[in-house]
Amino acid sequence: MEMASNARTVEEIFKDFSARRAAVVRALTYDVDAFYGLCDPDKENLCLYGHPSETWEVALPAEEVPPELPEPALGINFARDGMNRKDWLSLVAVHSDSWLLSVAFYLGARLNRNERKRLFSLINDLPTVFEVVTERKPVKEKPSVDSGSKSRGSIKRSSDGQMKSNPKLMEDSYEDEEDDHTETLCGSCGGNYNADEFWIGCDVCERWYHGKCVKITPAKADSIKQYKCPSCMKRSRS
Repeated sequence: MEMASNARTVEEIFKDFSARRAAVVRALTYDVDAFYGLCDPDKENLCLYGHPSETWEVALPAEEVPPELPEPALGINFARDGMNRKDWLSLVAVHSDSWLLSVAFYLGARLNRNERKRLFSLINDLPTVFEVVTERKPVKEKPSVDSGSKSRGSIKRSSDGQMKSNPKLMEDSYEDEEDDHTETLCGSCGGNYNADEFWIGCDVCERWYHGKCVKITPAKADSIKQYKCPSCMKRSRS
């Protein structure tokens, strides 16, 4: 089990937090069917772990007492079949948010007051796992980049199928808006926007995704008149 972390500075701890969070978000969204299947109520107490490598794991709690790091909620599998699936996933998301915060501040025990405040501010700029899973907080429509930078990979389609460049990438646009410096997260893996990667926006829910997460290449995107993300495709079929 990959729990240990050597993070000590605010930046290192936030990086650790972001990676674990991305892993948990992936388990509860993109890999939700696999995650659901692993949480068999007939098994022993199981926990959902997010690792610094951005991988997730459903496993038994650590044997040592006390554990090296705070442990996630114990026994998430027991309630799986006794609740509506969406409600159960929301419950796991809430417990995961609590665990992620506890790990971050456990690692930051030696930080001073200002450093703890800065750490929490960085964490608080990201949507919680609960907000992502329940869609309570809209994901920003446009990936943000530093002023003046450009990306040929960030593309959004309008409903009529016409390609249009992401407005955030236009030089000097929206400079006065506060949202220009907020972060956009991939709807699949929860990873942060990167100007060097290809992104595609869903025309239904308007979330943004890494092309690699939804298996869409720039060439394939050119042939799609209206893009629907995996979640919207699944909802339309049901």
